[in-house]
Amino acid sequence: METLVSAPAFDRRAFRSALGSFATGVTVITTRAADGSPIGLTANSFNSVSLDPPLVLWGLAKNARSMPVFAEAEHWAVHVLSAEQEALSNAFAKSGEDKFSGVELETGHADLPLLTGCAARFQCKTRFCYEGGDHIIFVGEVIEFDRRDATPLVFHAGRYALAASKDAGRAPGGSARLAGSFDDDHLGYLLGRAHFQFYAPIRAAVREQGLDDAEYFALLTLTIRGRAGAAELARLNALTDCLLSEARLDSLVLRGLLTVDEEDGERRYALTARGSDVALRLIAVAKAREADLLQSFGDTDALALKTLLHRLSGLAGPHPDLWQPDGSLTAC
Repeated sequence: METLVSAPAFDRRAFRSALGSFATGVTVITTRAADGSPIGLTANSFNSVSLDPPLVLWGLAKNARSMPVFAEAEHWAVHVLSAEQEALSNAFAKSGEDKFSGVELETGHADLPLLTGCAARFQCKTRFCYEGGDHIIFVGEVIEFDRRDATPLVFHAGRYALAASKDAGRAPGGSARLAGSFDDDHLGYLLGRAHFQFYAPIRAAVREQGLDDAEYFALLTLTIRGRAGAAELARLNALTDCLLSEARLDSLVLRGLLTVDEEDGERRYALTARGSDVALRLIAVAKAREADLLQSFGDTDALALKTLLHRLSGLAGPHPDLWQPDGSLTAC
């Protein structure tokens, strides 16, 4: 008699984690109930089925409160959320609330409630449904769709993430002279090179104003802080290694860029009208440099780049925060 071997117990949590390794977009599915009220929920099970005819699908748990409504609905809309709509995703993932309160809506095909600001929207007519384990799979034919150039909201490993394009034309670290040596893929080198390349045209404008880097950073800091003493300016710019003594700051006073007064026994500096004008001109140069470079990235990669740099700054250690009232150390 053949001996039956029992299958090992199925670890649902481990299975869920393994599925989370597959990054997905985040969508909100909407329709209208029989009484005309809007119904919506967050789902990341959306996928394409066919281009001709244009078919898409998504899944809903059999025990979901909105299942009876979607089971009867002839039309529904899929909204691919943009990275700025994380709060909307969270709102539509909850139950027992008026999810549409304060949400801007448009009216679509068959009176479908449509959300605004999405990366893409698909208005669909139900073609058929079928069981998929503990879910019902809805397959719909796309009747209308629209899209805009927006960074999509991504879900990966149980949390929100960002998508970024990858340059497949370059193999990292390809210029190393010796195996395992310091090469052009080293993070410090990449950050340093990017900084100097970014700053080069700004530095040229700084020099045209008769300033050096330390004086430029001091003007920028006072643009944000308003008034500060030499010690505070040194602390706030410590990471730049571009520090000014009181004597150097007094030279900016003599050149008409700063004023100085005394408060609680400390000399405190502020921008003059001329100093403010010079600082704003240089800020305009820096913003133009940023806009030119980020335009080449596109919205998606630009947002991903800034997000990762904020995270890296936080992981690298605390830093003085110019925008905090006391300029205290903080981490991103």
